[in-house]
Amino acid sequence: MTLASLRRQLLAGDTTSAAILHHLAGEIAARDSLTGAYLSYDLEAALAEAALADLTLPLGGIPIAIKDNINVLGQPCTCGSKILAENYRSPYDATVIRKLRAAGAIPFGRMNQDEFAMGSATENSALQTTRNPRDPERIPGGSSGGPAAAVADATAIAALGSDTGGSVRQPASHCGVVGLKPSYGRVSRYGLVAFASSLDQIGPLTQTVEDAALVLQAIAGFDPLDSTCLDVPVPDYLAGLHHGVHGLKLGVPKEYFGTGIDPGVRKNVESAIQKLAAQGAEIVGISLPHTEHAVATYYVIAPAEASSNLSRFDGIRYGHRTAKPADILDLYKKSRDEGFGPEVKRRIILGTYVLSSGYYDAFYGRAQKVRTLIRRDFEAAFQQVDAVLSPVAPTPARKIGAFANDPLHEYLSDIFTLSANLAGIPGISVPCGTTHFDGATNLPVGLQILGPHLCEAKLLQIAQAVEV
Repeated sequence: MTLASLRRQLLAGDTTSAAILHHLAGEIAARDSLTGAYLSYDLEAALAEAALADLTLPLGGIPIAIKDNINVLGQPCTCGSKILAENYRSPYDATVIRKLRAAGAIPFGRMNQDEFAMGSATENSALQTTRNPRDPERIPGGSSGGPAAAVADATAIAALGSDTGGSVRQPASHCGVVGLKPSYGRVSRYGLVAFASSLDQIGPLTQTVEDAALVLQAIAGFDPLDSTCLDVPVPDYLAGLHHGVHGLKLGVPKEYFGTGIDPGVRKNVESAIQKLAAQGAEIVGISLPHTEHAVATYYVIAPAEASSNLSRFDGIRYGHRTAKPADILDLYKKSRDEGFGPEVKRRIILGTYVLSSGYYDAFYGRAQKVRTLIRRDFEAAFQQVDAVLSPVAPTPARKIGAFANDPLHEYLSDIFTLSANLAGIPGISVPCGTTHFDGATNLPVGLQILGPHLCEAKLLQIAQAVEV
């Protein structure tokens, strides 16, 4: 049940949009109680849309699952947080939702996530824990763990997630699906609940590279409602999908293959690189020298922006409001204390600290300078190569709760994905094998492909060569 195959079946009259929705509802009822990917779904509303679907459109009549930080008119948008779970319903459609509908797709299902997208495991959701369908004792990754798990479990055909530091690519790797983070500015962020505004980007999670191209084609493009969205042409992402990699130069950064990588991850990634070499790609050793500073830089900039963005959740305008506060300050304090979970509070406190008087230049200002150095590393690399290859994560999916008391260890697990967000470049995770890890077998491994800004078509072309 890929997007591409369902599209052909719908056009041939071999199935209907309503039949697809009923099938998905049955799959959700059968398996999602274990996986916990869905927070909610409205079958009747989706069926009403299906009855009017134009099957001639690129995604006509096909349901797409939505991460629960992307607004869909009239539906909940909890962001995995108690502060929005009680009574918030979105008053509008995000631009990506409008674009999906314009392409004929049907938004179907609200998917679980780490609270306000802050996490790498979907353990930080205040609403439920999502489990990896390959092994229910393990995390699906995060923060887009719900969308990735549903696509891997075939309870969703495709999904939209958001990626602030790897939150599409890392769960895609852990669940064995395709996850694409577009370039910053390629896809509108209007209607995405902001975590870190200079890092956030919406992207697809799909079963195949072709499906990722189909979804990106639908959601990419200029939006006057997002001042950071670029007014540049959107290429045909399907046109060059099967052009192969012959003659391409692909860089392998030494900093991404040092100590700390699980041997099974290394073996699968290196095998995928050799597969590309066998198809005619030239593999080139490169250096991204400021990689070692990526985690520290990210965990200054992202919490700083989160501290500012989450200040709007104050118990006054919308969201949770504490009962019987003593005064206005007590209302603010208790509403936020009751509504936010521990990881969100941790990042708000950290972000507020690095922005405070006397510390701004020492932390936030310096982090922005290092961010520039990281971006320049990639710019220099792309003078030599067409794309960069690396692991997505140092290890396969770990057990649920393994880092419950060690947030720093969890932060370090994002070391291979953070730099792309800091530099604003696109990245894709494509499955490249399975391995054993920590007592489990057949755990998925993803190959990460990074490219120059706005070069998503090239990444999809390379990813397709890995997939075939």
